[in-house]
Amino acid sequence: MTQTPNTPNTPESTEEQASHRRIRSFVLRQGRLTKGQERALETGWPVLGIDYTPQPLDLAQTFQREHSPKILEIGFGMGESSAKIAQTLPERDFLAVEVHTPGVGSLLKLIQEQAIANIRIVQHDAVEVLQNMLPEQSLDGVHIFFPDPWHKKRHHKRRLIQAEFVKLLCSKLKVGAYIHVATDWQEYAEWVLEVLNAEPMLKNTAESYAEKPSYRPLTKFENRGIQLGHGVWDLIFRRI
Repeated sequence: MTQTPNTPNTPESTEEQASHRRIRSFVLRQGRLTKGQERALETGWPVLGIDYTPQPLDLAQTFQREHSPKILEIGFGMGESSAKIAQTLPERDFLAVEVHTPGVGSLLKLIQEQAIANIRIVQHDAVEVLQNMLPEQSLDGVHIFFPDPWHKKRHHKRRLIQAEFVKLLCSKLKVGAYIHVATDWQEYAEWVLEVLNAEPMLKNTAESYAEKPSYRPLTKFENRGIQLGHGVWDLIFRRI
């Protein structure tokens, strides 16, 4: 039987924990593993996976490169974009965080097939990874691409990008580090712009939305949407 990394615990045992976990980096959903993903998990996880622990992670030791920029990828989905970005930016190291096992298996498969050396994976809720595993001012950048938006007003507690989370994120960023959010939901883009603008530790790199950087690849889904006249909004802020 294939062993897979631990996924986040569900209902909290105390009111304090429940309050602490109000912000989550994921929406629970089912997924089926392919044979290729199962093999990648069996062979790749012991080498490239990092088990969640409530202890600070030594990123230089993790990647065995002390001075390379360290980038956090939150919710990488099936991993296609993360793999391409890591290949485009080989001088940077990427800590990729995802909760869904098929996505973890998919990215491990891509890493093995394409011999990508600068990605490590944590399978856990990104909020808890930020809180407990990442030291203060340890990150040079954060990518949050196409998060589950919960754009309606009544879903405000389910949104990932909100003031409390952004403040936590800023505490882990070095001065000059960046946050890059991309979304194809205009209402969510407006929300993200409002929240990031309200954080005094951040400064927008553009007047409102940024041009898509060359390192972020177009996904098949995004290409299809653009052909249908849909938009994608990139927001890039820097830690000051």
